[in-house]
Amino acid sequence: MKFAFSVVSLVLALLSGCANLPNDTADKAADPIAEVAKKSGLSPVGKGSVPRQGVAHLALPNDLWERIRKGYSMPDLDTELVQDRTQWYANKPDYIQRMTERSSKYLFHIVEELERRQMPTELALLPFIESAFNPQAVSSARASGMWQFMPATGKSFDLKQNAFRDDRRDVQASTRAALDYLQRLYGMFGDWHLALAAYNWGEGNVGKAIARNQRAGLPTGYADLNMPMETRMYVPKLQAMKNIVGSPTVFNVVLPNIPNHPYFQSVPLPRDMDVSVAAKLAEISVEDFKALNPSAHRPVLLAAGIPSILLPWDNAEVFQRNYESSAMGRMATWTAWIAPSTMKVADAAKRVGMSEGDFRALNNIPPHMMIKAGSALLVPRSAQMGEDVTAGVADNGRLDLSPEQMLKRITVKASKQDTVASLAKRHNVKPEQVAEWNKVSASASFKAGQQVVLFVPPKAGGTKVAAKSYDKVTVANKKKPSNDTRLAKK
Repeated sequence: MKFAFSVVSLVLALLSGCANLPNDTADKAADPIAEVAKKSGLSPVGKGSVPRQGVAHLALPNDLWERIRKGYSMPDLDTELVQDRTQWYANKPDYIQRMTERSSKYLFHIVEELERRQMPTELALLPFIESAFNPQAVSSARASGMWQFMPATGKSFDLKQNAFRDDRRDVQASTRAALDYLQRLYGMFGDWHLALAAYNWGEGNVGKAIARNQRAGLPTGYADLNMPMETRMYVPKLQAMKNIVGSPTVFNVVLPNIPNHPYFQSVPLPRDMDVSVAAKLAEISVEDFKALNPSAHRPVLLAAGIPSILLPWDNAEVFQRNYESSAMGRMATWTAWIAPSTMKVADAAKRVGMSEGDFRALNNIPPHMMIKAGSALLVPRSAQMGEDVTAGVADNGRLDLSPEQMLKRITVKASKQDTVASLAKRHNVKPEQVAEWNKVSASASFKAGQQVVLFVPPKAGGTKVAAKSYDKVTVANKKKPSNDTRLAKK
């Protein structure tokens, strides 16, 4: 993962990481965490203070936390940074509880995948560091999902990102991609700590740091490399979470019970369906539905692009039963519309029967942008667009924008036979625009010598009109546009 890829973890740098500290009987003479521990009322966390095996014996033998503990296989890291992060987490049990409760929807699936690949189960705790286990998290650097994939990295691991879904947020797809990436990095470096550093900072940067140390005759372990502070803190944060999960009672942390059982199951999506309708059929809240299906970030699910959805284990059958017995006709009130040509947002909104403001908000279109031809946009479903969206659009639909062209206001002197249509054709604008700018009908004629207002690209405004020698063009750059012309620009 590129360095910018983990901007969310900058915020979470104070929120993550713990691993089991090794049993080392030789403590340092002066523990730098002791003062923090005194203030917090907790015992200081030092070397050897955390047994390798979990201290707390959970009442339920099928508890998922115990399964994770038994799969710990990464070497422990025992440094002052680990002690610092462990103590930091120990001082915030409420935060730990919120994160772990949020993780209860996803942990079983991640642990299953790790065990299937024979990977260390402490890697299941990595989303605590990356996103606080929030699959809808988005960083300022555009990293997204609970594994925090950057757009380019996501594409390289087959995570689709289009107008209707973002697989970087998909629970199953992003987990598959993250574990693929981590396995590849481990294969490159042969060391899980270095693989994690590369996930955060990028394999190229880690490789260069190793090469620098090799040239200088220095060790090349994780703790020996010269890395940015975020990456230096990355593994200590994971180790800290590992420590707390391994021995929660030592740190006065209460972990929520997570049964060793799937939280969700996959259900086929038979047709295009509003998110609210799917949640209603499953008898769950929209919020809970989105938590399991965060890649569908639009109000409608397109069956051709999302052939299945995730539902809580017991609600999957409820969904199927309610769908089969439902008397509902149309289940989607939204559909995809393809822009036939490059056009202004206002023109597109008018064409699909929406206000410009609602159209912009629904499709996340910023000001001063035009919609490029072929763009896929979300619009209300109508009788004319009643079919489900095709696979080509659902899988590959994109919204492409370009900056609005700045137009220059000019005035031309009409000839004897000039009409709205003839001037529009001569200056490569639309007749309805000429009519609007001059407050006349689209079929109107102009009197000879009448001043006609036009808005044209700057280059056109600065050239002479050769079509008719009697068209005298006056560029009114310094003249303040009237209310009518300001409206025409929008």
